[in-house]
Amino acid sequence: MNLDQALQTFVAESRELLEDMESALLAVGQAESRAEPVNAIFRAAHTIKGSAGLFGLDHIVAFTHAVESVLDEVREARIEVTGQLLALLLSCRDHLSRLIDTVAAGRLEADDAMSEAAAPLVRQLREVLGTLPEAGLPVADVRGQAHAGTFERIEGSGSGASDYWHISLRFGPDVLRNGMDPMSFIRYLGTIGRIVGIATLADAMPADETMDPERCYLGFEIAFHSETDKASIENVFEFVRDDCRLCILPPHSKISEYVKLIHELPEEVPRLGEILIRCGSVTAGDLEHALAEQAAAKPQQRLGEILVEQGAVPGVVVDAAIAKQQHVSDQFRARETRSIRVDADKLDHLINLIGELIIASASANLVARRARNDELQEAASTLSSLVEEVRDGALQLRMVKIGASFNRFQRVVHDVSREIGKDIRLVVSGEETELDKTVIEKIADPLTHLVRNAMDHGIEPAELRAARGKPAQGTVRLNAYHDSGSIVIEVGDDGGGLKRDKILARAVERGLVEPGRSLSDAEICNLIFEPGFSTADKVTKLSGRGVGMDVVKRNITALRGTVEVQSEEGVGSKVIVRLPLTLAIINGFLVGLGGSTFVIPQDMIEECIEFSSEVGHDYTNLRGEVLPFIRLRELFGAGGSAGRRESIVVVNYAGKKAGLVVDTLLGEFQTVIKPMGKMFANLRCISGSTILGNGEVALILDVPMLVQEVANQSTQAA
Repeated sequence: MNLDQALQTFVAESRELLEDMESALLAVGQAESRAEPVNAIFRAAHTIKGSAGLFGLDHIVAFTHAVESVLDEVREARIEVTGQLLALLLSCRDHLSRLIDTVAAGRLEADDAMSEAAAPLVRQLREVLGTLPEAGLPVADVRGQAHAGTFERIEGSGSGASDYWHISLRFGPDVLRNGMDPMSFIRYLGTIGRIVGIATLADAMPADETMDPERCYLGFEIAFHSETDKASIENVFEFVRDDCRLCILPPHSKISEYVKLIHELPEEVPRLGEILIRCGSVTAGDLEHALAEQAAAKPQQRLGEILVEQGAVPGVVVDAAIAKQQHVSDQFRARETRSIRVDADKLDHLINLIGELIIASASANLVARRARNDELQEAASTLSSLVEEVRDGALQLRMVKIGASFNRFQRVVHDVSREIGKDIRLVVSGEETELDKTVIEKIADPLTHLVRNAMDHGIEPAELRAARGKPAQGTVRLNAYHDSGSIVIEVGDDGGGLKRDKILARAVERGLVEPGRSLSDAEICNLIFEPGFSTADKVTKLSGRGVGMDVVKRNITALRGTVEVQSEEGVGSKVIVRLPLTLAIINGFLVGLGGSTFVIPQDMIEECIEFSSEVGHDYTNLRGEVLPFIRLRELFGAGGSAGRRESIVVVNYAGKKAGLVVDTLLGEFQTVIKPMGKMFANLRCISGSTILGNGEVALILDVPMLVQEVANQSTQAA
């Protein structure tokens, strides 16, 4: 990893930390115990500051230090968390986000615009503290301080004589290759305390001719004086925590604490000397001296006995180290959980290739059947099975939990509620629900508009809520769950609900509905999605201009989804969005209609039955249940004669059943979804296309639209 790659990692991790910071800030006001979210906020700021210091991003370090100073006072309960302070810290978080964005854009130095933006925030932070030290951090100069022999050893009395922290640090061999400067960590350590003594060790340094100039051989034994805690010292080395061996012992450590530290060492199988060095019981020099004496002893003496005789370490510590070594040796090494970052474009390219592989596999199957070669058919079948597994695995890579997107709306609700002067909270459920990353990215804007609309239009003012016997605080709810191969996202509120009479009157006024026409509640509610439609008495910054809801519906429809509204006046409203789990590849079911082939998403199919119905009827008896159906031949104007034995494919969408009358059933088919061209953008009841194994194109039926078509026919008949 070069410096540019390390900087990209810093940017990515900082953005994740800022998201965590925002979530924790929004959770502080609602949490019963504020200690945990406050500590999370402090850790995020501290980690960003430390990482920025490694890259010489002094302007980020300086600003974050000012924020951290306030957070430290909050942690110590010397500053009370108020709504005004949370708003200030959220503004600081936003400024940090902009600073990180400038780094991502390649600007590593502070510019005048950013400095001007930071100035009022720093001034407010100083006002909170009363007397805030300068934001710039002092840089400790450790040159000339390094000398060995300054560290106290454990005495037999049972406690260490040292008044200082003892830090034993060994950098990994790849630290330099990763663009890290070991001395920068030592300098940064000096900003939170005083380095009393430091010994620079190069125990692993090879001979000159075998030394790798890109490999790090450094280690440090440090005596450190500070009033801070152990976690703060560990955070200094957080950016290289996985590339170094770090051991920290507090002042006046007891022997029992050294023993405890040995038991808490990672589950590895190190040598006895390595265990003692890791826990800070002995220095590398002590160990080398003991090993030399062990090599010279005849008969050879045990290493632990030599260390005890030399007074380097008490016997009880050696016994604990030996017990630890034996315990670990009897166990398997735990597997390390690893995760990697993959560029989204590479993942999309993989999905596209798998789509082409599915089409090629279908073609191979067709050739095998035509050849009537048993071995070829068996190989093609095995290939299809493997391709299906690869497809499922690849699609799973793109499936992400919707919780991260939901949590972002905590900030939206917080900011908008302050802007419009309403007390509103957000309740989130179904965060574990997974769907395609592409769908999540494209649904973010429609959901944002729905949430803001619910807050502005839905939630009533506090006085009106009190008059209606409701709590003063309004509630907006976000929920997600899976249903019939789709994901359902609900945006609800406990506000006043939609006023149907007012909506209908406005629709008649604008000519959208004929005067005197009777509409169902669902039809009236759906009028709000008409372009330019609004019932607001006045225009606000958030709504009232009649734009937004039509865009929401258009964007959701473009994702092959549907949106509907349920509302009860005086109780609240709920907008229900249904979306496909993925936009790339689905399991389909092929049906024949004349000389054409169509695909029905398999997740929406309940069953297939033989067609039976009285002449002139558009419904049938399904085990005592009335099942309305639609004749696809008539809908699409298919040519040719109908088959001798027509079938009905029973589909289920949003809890509604309908039948699709087809000529033939052709079986399952892995369907690679290809979007329709602009020329066919307004084609009804068709959601896309796919390529069959023989090279022909099959159209994918839009089941939600077909179910709606059946519902419309039933309404007209009634």
